[in-house]
Amino acid sequence: MKTALITGATSGIGEASAKLLAANDYNLLLTGRRKDKLESLARLLSKKNNVDVHYLSFDIRSRSETEKALYDLPPGFESPDLLLNNAGLASGISTIQDGDVNDWETMIDTNVKGLLYVSRHIAKRMSERKAGHIINIGSIAGKEVYPNGNVYCATKFAVEALTRAMRIDLLPFGVRVTSISPGMVETEFSLVRFHGDSERANQVYNGVVPLKPEDIAEAVLWVANRPPHVNINDIVIMPTVQASTSHLIRK
Repeated sequence: MKTALITGATSGIGEASAKLLAANDYNLLLTGRRKDKLESLARLLSKKNNVDVHYLSFDIRSRSETEKALYDLPPGFESPDLLLNNAGLASGISTIQDGDVNDWETMIDTNVKGLLYVSRHIAKRMSERKAGHIINIGSIAGKEVYPNGNVYCATKFAVEALTRAMRIDLLPFGVRVTSISPGMVETEFSLVRFHGDSERANQVYNGVVPLKPEDIAEAVLWVANRPPHVNINDIVIMPTVQASTSHLIRK
């Protein structure tokens, strides 16, 4: 039975991926900041799917918390078969000259530094074992920029670059690396971006049929289950009504 470590597992793509992987006989190690949600999800998945599910509650932005959490992993999870780097967010939306530095630091610390803290530890274990797969959840915002998305786009461009670099660095060790970049997905993303303003967040999805977290989870499962000699480098997934960051049809 394979094992998977999922960051940002308390909602959205992370939660949907946890449910689908558990249903397909993956033992899971779930991470996130909301301990109550992690505990509830772990209990549900282990009972429903008869798999081994553990959770670690910590803030991925904190290097010390992350290193402490990953230093002593549960038995069987020391070198997971799959690392799903899903934790990420957007905070605020503004021009560069009016940007909130606190928002910038939140995005950089979560989307870039947090991914690095986890990847460094797990990639080392995978390279020692000469096996494993890292899937980074990127974004269409890592392929093209859009107005007022400056720093968020920059962090997702960084994820894109890091994914390519990981692929090269880990090539001699047989570790696979994949980027999955979604367009508009209806999750807590907009609620977080607008600092809890649910009315403004809901307007983002008015008149469109966005992707669902489950759509991305299906891609995660498909990529992870390719034969060992196959590496899917990059997948871009868009809702039918969206052609780019700035081309969207609303009804």
